[in-house]
Amino acid sequence: MATPKDLNGKVVLITGAARGIGAGLAERFAARGAEVALLGLEAEEQRKVAEGIGDAARSWEVDVTSWADLERATAEVIELFGRIDIVIANAGIATTGFVRSVDPAAFEKVIEVDLLGVWRTFRVTLPHVIESRGYLLAISSLAAIAHAPGMANYAAAKAGVEAFVNSMRPEVAHLGVTVGVAHPTWIRTDLVSSADAHPVFGKLRAGMPGLIGKTYPLKTALDQIEAGVLRRARVIHVPRWVGALKNIRTVLPRIIEFGARSRVPDADRAALADIERRGAKESSVTGHGGRAATR
Repeated sequence: MATPKDLNGKVVLITGAARGIGAGLAERFAARGAEVALLGLEAEEQRKVAEGIGDAARSWEVDVTSWADLERATAEVIELFGRIDIVIANAGIATTGFVRSVDPAAFEKVIEVDLLGVWRTFRVTLPHVIESRGYLLAISSLAAIAHAPGMANYAAAKAGVEAFVNSMRPEVAHLGVTVGVAHPTWIRTDLVSSADAHPVFGKLRAGMPGLIGKTYPLKTALDQIEAGVLRRARVIHVPRWVGALKNIRTVLPRIIEFGARSRVPDADRAALADIERRGAKESSVTGHGGRAATR
């Protein structure tokens, strides 16, 4: 059983740590005795998180798509804390929109942040994690398994994260490094709340049936991801039923297509009207993180 200070002497680096899962994990790991490095674009909000934690936390303004930002911050983390034991590649954004009408720059930024940001974070920090024989965790999503309309870029990026981790895991096992991936479903975070408030796609998501459409409290994700990190899990499903969907991956696309037939045509027309009214970018970008990444 883990003890309250079972991360004493460890250093945890977390990207996207200004809000939600990233901020919550930083607070929990610090309470377990770790020193935490918070990396992200929302500098002021992230600084408040670090200050709330106290001397065990420091914040760096970092764009995870920037090699220079990541290399600078990682070097400064090593200079300050002396090591890196755990890396949580959590930074992620989302857009709302159909492929034919979504803002192209916003669409591509999701892939840059959510997929290439994970690769760059892991690549830059990996030498130090090898030295500590540590643990890397990438935050993927239910969207890696169930690919809903209006989320093509997010689903592609998160599926890519899962594939990236699965390929990387055996590459570094002989070096003592463990690599994991987490698949949270809809969690009550700024990203999800912002998407739910969208005049078109909020309604589309509200029509998702059963567990697929249910939103869970942040605590659910923090509890299960924290426990997974402590045991250096290879896969973390939040909640556990998400893992069961992997058993029916071959038929999921047809199920989703069938369910979308009655709802997508109206949503497509509404999306075009929303773009006409607000502009493609304003209609596409969601959440504070998304706005920070695309400003």
